[in-house]
Amino acid sequence: MLYAVLCYASEDVVGTWTKEQDDEIMVKLSKVQEKYVKAGKLGPVARLLPTTAATTLRKVKGEPLVIDGPFAETKEQFLGFYTIDCDNLDEALDFARELSDVNPSGGSYEIRPISMFDRVRVPV
Repeated sequence: MLYAVLCYASEDVVGTWTKEQDDEIMVKLSKVQEKYVKAGKLGPVARLLPTTAATTLRKVKGEPLVIDGPFAETKEQFLGFYTIDCDNLDEALDFARELSDVNPSGGSYEIRPISMFDRVRVPV
């Protein structure tokens, strides 16, 4: 089953990292990812730009409204995601725990099963 592992943290915290700190954390995260790449389980991974670069299209009724920035005011922001093919939820949770162990930003990882609209797989 495919799972999305959605990464949430305070972008105020992540945004204060120096380039050296960020590079060091990315190396640690890459080591976690490599094990899943070698097993053929890791799909697309993305790190999102800050919410200041976001645009939201919102429609309640009538014409959609386009606004700058994220829609929700929260303490944590959606900063990126992993796509991983796991045998079960426990395996996806293990992956998220490993990411959490090497990521000093705190925050949370939301794990959701993915239901594909089409059955075309994105190459890993």
